[in-house]
Amino acid sequence: MGESVFTSALEGMKLVKSENGEMLTKPFLDVCKNLLPVLDKFGAALVTVKSDVGNNISRLESKYLSNPTEFNLLYSLVRADIEAKSAKASSSCTNALLWLTRAMDYLVELFRSLQEHRDWKMSEACNDSYNKTLKKWHGWLISSSFSVAMKLAPDRKKFMEVLGGAANIDSDIDRFCTNFSPLLQQNHKFLASVGMDGMKTS
Repeated sequence: MGESVFTSALEGMKLVKSENGEMLTKPFLDVCKNLLPVLDKFGAALVTVKSDVGNNISRLESKYLSNPTEFNLLYSLVRADIEAKSAKASSSCTNALLWLTRAMDYLVELFRSLQEHRDWKMSEACNDSYNKTLKKWHGWLISSSFSVAMKLAPDRKKFMEVLGGAANIDSDIDRFCTNFSPLLQQNHKFLASVGMDGMKTS
């Protein structure tokens, strides 16, 4: 069976947690990096999302690389922000992890919609997923620009063909949604526990 664009991410998800069930920084960021090619397949429709994801990964990775031992665990990046009283700053690792997690929520919901609503156009799935995930955190201006971008969503049939390669793409999508969603929920649970899960854009 050939590989799909999800193959590397699915393999990486097995390594994200330590033996104690704690989220590891580098493996989590590697999974998110491996999903950038998936975002690429949406073309102009998700170019802003891809840019935000890339920037947030870079910010978290830069901090991790400054001291890989100290920041081996993902949430240590947030705890360092909290100690420095900088967690709510737009340039913080806390903000980066929050928005990275939300963007990944959107991606999971989008593929879930494509699986559940086989008759939907790509733009319908994109909009529905946006309304269920990112919209409540965005201000009017960002929401409006997102709605315009969704009109550039690719043709669904061509998109699925490009996505799959020679693999069983339906199986990979199901595994992606099933395996990634609990990791994202763990991030939200931790961020909520330190009062950082509700930040919005202006």
